[in-house]
Amino acid sequence: MTGKELRLNRLFRHERLLTVPMDHGISLGPIPGLENMSQLVKSVAEGGADAVIIHKGLVKQILPSLSTKNCELIVHLSASTSLAPDSTRKELVSSVEHAIRLGATAVSVHVNLASSYEARMLQDLGKVAEHCELWGLPLLAMMYIRDGSRDSEYHPAKIKHAARVAEEAGADIIKINYTGSVDSFAEITSTIKVPVIIAGGPKLNSTRDLLAIVADAVKAGAKGVSIGRNVFQHPNPIQLVRAIRKILDETVSEQVLTELAATCDA
Repeated sequence: MTGKELRLNRLFRHERLLTVPMDHGISLGPIPGLENMSQLVKSVAEGGADAVIIHKGLVKQILPSLSTKNCELIVHLSASTSLAPDSTRKELVSSVEHAIRLGATAVSVHVNLASSYEARMLQDLGKVAEHCELWGLPLLAMMYIRDGSRDSEYHPAKIKHAARVAEEAGADIIKINYTGSVDSFAEITSTIKVPVIIAGGPKLNSTRDLLAIVADAVKAGAKGVSIGRNVFQHPNPIQLVRAIRKILDETVSEQVLTELAATCDA
């Protein structure tokens, strides 16, 4: 078994992966929910998250919260800010080698297809994939459609294309938006041969709606979720992560979804 396979097994200690991305501070600033990173990581780890995704500069703050839990570290390598003239342009701000020194189990890279800077981001994705292969580190590719149309961000054919781009570039795990239906998302998971996980998307007002999306994604063959704002901006992130963990690990009915949502919102 290779080093990459060993690390993938650590991430997928459950059948499906539950990651909580917390890389929003560079792009959006200190938004609500990210004020106390150490406590946040402790909470999601307690709830059953398999990994958190974070930028390199905050790793020292959160390591104590990871050390006593089976929660892995994924270091995010690319960034841009909402202050930029074009915030869709993601640039590498760290390296595979530095992530290894920090103790990362994997790294992640964000690519915005249809952006004016798509070519540069694809070039970076390809180079990072090669470095990950060299060092035996899994690569999670976050793939989005950013052509200025919100409809495009959830367009099944475009998302399917984005997933294929990531697979061909060498990603080991692919994060994409949920397409909105079990059938259209199943078309993606049935053709992509590496694990596909769904993004959490914008903040939702309904816990029940979020849990239903997770359940539908599982039915469609998703191998996990990567949910940020809908977790860390929830009033009870520990309970919400526990609910998501249950949906990923078990077959749950509509009634159970309703009960889980009520418990999270209590």
